[in-house]
Amino acid sequence: MSNETNLVLEIKDLKKSFGNKMVLKNINLTLVKGENLVVLGKSGSGKSVLIKCIVRLIEPDAGTMMVLGENCNEMESNTLNTLRKKIGFLFQSAALYDSMSVRENLEFPLRSFPLIKEKERNELVNEALENVGLLEAIDKKPSELSGGMRKRIGLARTLILKPEIMLYDEPTTGLDPITSKEVSYLIMEVQKKYNTSSIIISHDMTCAKITADRIIVLRDGVIDAEGTYDELKKSKDKWIHSFFE
Repeated sequence: MSNETNLVLEIKDLKKSFGNKMVLKNINLTLVKGENLVVLGKSGSGKSVLIKCIVRLIEPDAGTMMVLGENCNEMESNTLNTLRKKIGFLFQSAALYDSMSVRENLEFPLRSFPLIKEKERNELVNEALENVGLLEAIDKKPSELSGGMRKRIGLARTLILKPEIMLYDEPTTGLDPITSKEVSYLIMEVQKKYNTSSIIISHDMTCAKITADRIIVLRDGVIDAEGTYDELKKSKDKWIHSFFE
């Protein structure tokens, strides 16, 4: 699947330590256009650190990161901010502003585009909410919504800028099994509709099974295994097999 011309992300020899604890030892990975890559690993294995390094929310100690054909390591903050607008994040908390309505939350990322007129802004907000099936929640506050709805609103806010790459950090954590499946299928709809390339950090195997084109497993700071869901499920390695039990 790693067609050179379709690479949207290429990481080589990524390393990151905190004090004397080496979290990422030597990470090499690629992501191609339109692919969903799931990253599995036990708690503390560096999964979230990995995706934060990709856009330098955390500065890596070593390694190169080519993102959408550009060298992320060498970017000044202005260029980096332009690149970040092409990348969508969905963090665990969905990080909505409680004091704002759903509409205002979705308008927030559009503030950095002063040329967008009110009519277009309204259309973008409505479209993003329709994509996650929550147009009726437009004037509600986040506190009036369930955890699954907040997660979907967080996704709508991320999609409003039509990112080329999506980074999902534990998108189903804290949700009941039915809502988790809904969010997983929503990730698939986003992939189909926008042809996004996604990295999905998760330890929810149902989410992995639904969303993954390919899975990598992090263990002790390195990529320990790679394959499809079905390939890894058949692994003879007891540790890898433990994810599937």
